[in-house]
Amino acid sequence: MNIRTTGRTATGPAAGPQAAPPALHVRDVTVRFAGLTALDAVSFTVAPGSVHALIGPNGAGKSTCFNVLSGLCRPAAGQVLLGDTDLTGLAPHRIAALGVARTFQNIVTTEGTVADNLMLGRHALSRAGFAASALRLPGAVREQRAHLDRVREIAELTGLGAHVDTPVALLSYGDRKRVELARALCLEPRVLLLDEPVAGMNGAERAATADVVRTVREQLGLSVVLVEHDMGLVMRLADEVTVLDFGRRLAHGTPDEIRRHPEVLRAYLGTGAPDETPEIQEALETPEAAETADPAETTKTTKATEPTDPTETTEETAVTEPPGENAP
Repeated sequence: MNIRTTGRTATGPAAGPQAAPPALHVRDVTVRFAGLTALDAVSFTVAPGSVHALIGPNGAGKSTCFNVLSGLCRPAAGQVLLGDTDLTGLAPHRIAALGVARTFQNIVTTEGTVADNLMLGRHALSRAGFAASALRLPGAVREQRAHLDRVREIAELTGLGAHVDTPVALLSYGDRKRVELARALCLEPRVLLLDEPVAGMNGAERAATADVVRTVREQLGLSVVLVEHDMGLVMRLADEVTVLDFGRRLAHGTPDEIRRHPEVLRAYLGTGAPDETPEIQEALETPEAAETADPAETTKTTKATEPTDPTETTEETAVTEPPGENAP
């Protein structure tokens, strides 16, 4: 039985060191929709084993870029290379078979259990044919067990071990989003594309997902390309950041370089004077603030700023009381 993995076997860690994934090169990629240029000669390289963030304001072209990388969109010009392999224009299932897996902004499915959903990610790795699986021939049964063992490993790795037999529809929103991530990992990718993995999550869920991304990168040795609006998570996780604006590459560098880049501040703040919008500047410069904020403290602050002068309530009552209502 030959089940392709990334540095691990179907039933446990490999004895030898993990093989580094190849670099992902995006070279002068241009995408046009009718008269609109969604990507204009965009280039960047995802270093092997790194977390590379793709950020920018709404409409910058981030999702279009992901669609090109995963084969859902064919570029008008340019190239996408995984090592020496040209991915440009290949069908999505062929790109997935070459080791590129992605998640989506929205939860794709909630049918079945967590194990059922994760087994969907093993489909491309299955060698048993339809007839062998239907007849439950010994080889097909052994392969199925190996896939289930690997599914349980990945569930544990992503914090879903206790829910592996639970229907996805009964999980919290954050756990459902992690099912998406785990299903992509079940493909044993060399490059993992995460499209807004913490969108809609609360602070605790965002922190847990960040830990999962960090863990899978370290333990599985894969490269991660991340599209995310949560700047706190981006600045904590990313090794390199590429900033898009109106379909063009605006800046590229380390998180420290990006958070101080004047063009990036102008794109996010809409002005060259970041002091005019200090809350956004703070989010870029102190990425931990959003994730470490205590909701209880926020509630206390809100209540503390509410008016407490009883005379205001009395005056309001005097004005709104119907005339003559209490007359004898």
